[in-house]
Amino acid sequence: MKMKITKMKLSELKSPEHNIRIHTEKQLIEFERSIKMFGQIRPIVVDEENTILCGNGLYATLIRMGAESADVYKIKDLTENQKKKLMIADNKIYGLGIDDLETFNQFLTDLSDDLDIPGFDEEILRSMVAEAEEVTARISEYGTISEEEIQAIQANKEKKDTLISNALENTENHFDAHSQNIQSPNTSEMAQVKKSVICPECGCEIWL
Repeated sequence: MKMKITKMKLSELKSPEHNIRIHTEKQLIEFERSIKMFGQIRPIVVDEENTILCGNGLYATLIRMGAESADVYKIKDLTENQKKKLMIADNKIYGLGIDDLETFNQFLTDLSDDLDIPGFDEEILRSMVAEAEEVTARISEYGTISEEEIQAIQANKEKKDTLISNALENTENHFDAHSQNIQSPNTSEMAQVKKSVICPECGCEIWL
């Protein structure tokens, strides 16, 4: 069944009396960046009374941007318990996913000239790419790096994986936490993150 999305005035929509997710100022800023860059990419979900079930952060962002309408999907015939379950599930399921760090690294490399990405600090991402390019340049001159240094690079693989994971997790947790309890990502650690390169001589994957 095709989802029927309609255009509705924001003034016709109602925020729920209680919302599962507390939207921080930082998240709303990033929401706005995303909307300006891509537009509204998903509908606000409402019940038959136009009470928002999913998309309260999007709604709040559109209001502060001065928008007058939004794409809306109206879902009917849910019991009050089902509505509560939907609100809980919508806010939880996304967080159960795991980031594919290799793909994340590859995307950063592909986007190295344009790292303005909503949800992330551009300077931190640029630092990650720049350091990885430096490592690649050194490996391309294989033979100038000692065996001990190569072993040290390989030994740091697990540590660097953890740093990238923490950087991504800190960004997601930043959106999930209350603004008074929010913790900024550790930029000094994130700036140290590097990526893997392939040795042209032996074909081994070397991590820094």
